[in-house]
Amino acid sequence: MVEVVETIQQVRDQVAQWCREGLTVGLVPTMGYLHEGHQSLIRKAASDNDRVVVSVFVNPTQFGVGEDLESYPRDIEHDKAACDEAGASLIFHPSVDEMYYADRSTTIHMADISEELCGKSRPIHFDGVCLVVNKLFNIVQPDRAYFGQKDAQQLLVVRRMVRDLNINVEVVGCPIIREDDGLAKSSRNTYLNTEERKAASVLYRALQAGKRLCETGEYNANVIRAAIAKVLTEEPLADPEYIEIVSTDTVKPVDRIEGEVLCALAVRIGKTRLIDNFFFTTNN
Repeated sequence: MVEVVETIQQVRDQVAQWCREGLTVGLVPTMGYLHEGHQSLIRKAASDNDRVVVSVFVNPTQFGVGEDLESYPRDIEHDKAACDEAGASLIFHPSVDEMYYADRSTTIHMADISEELCGKSRPIHFDGVCLVVNKLFNIVQPDRAYFGQKDAQQLLVVRRMVRDLNINVEVVGCPIIREDDGLAKSSRNTYLNTEERKAASVLYRALQAGKRLCETGEYNANVIRAAIAKVLTEEPLADPEYIEIVSTDTVKPVDRIEGEVLCALAVRIGKTRLIDNFFFTTNN
């Protein structure tokens, strides 16, 4: 079974030993309750690197008031089994006190690209993401770090932070892993009851409607958004928070698709907030 360590020093000691042996290290940051999507990141990291560290830490600084910090699912024994199966070398499972000093004074604010999409309704979220990911990069000092494209805005934010702060790590984005009906795998899917779980497949169907338009040459963003919204209205339990098409450079909405864009949505099914997306690049 993969080893679990709980202190920063233990991680640093192990990684230092690997480095002395000339081994490369991949990092997969997670909040735990791992599923096949997380395992795909671990497997990719294991194929690219000699050793893989998986962090399992429900990070309080990225949760706002009234969000699901306390109810977020946690099961370290489940995570150990998932990591072992996928080929992880070490799990870093710190406490909040281990990660954050009680009198900490340092924050990281990501301007502009964190303000659209999820940033509109979760204004502190990406500052918390940047803080914890930066700390994990400093603790582990990996050669590569792996993030899923389901959290596409997070991936873009982390890449920008790495560029802006000259952090010596390669950020690798990995494809979304889906259920048989297209629903993106997520730890929050466990919140859905049977009826809600069935309804949640509408996110994928809606995005596919938009993607088909893009692939047939429709580059008017308003037309694509309207097609996505139409599919969502067919599901009574779906309550859209946003449907946006944004530039991957600026994460600002576009009127017309040119170059690479991110088409993203957030939808509440019952009390559960779900996100999904696709990237699209024009040929011209």
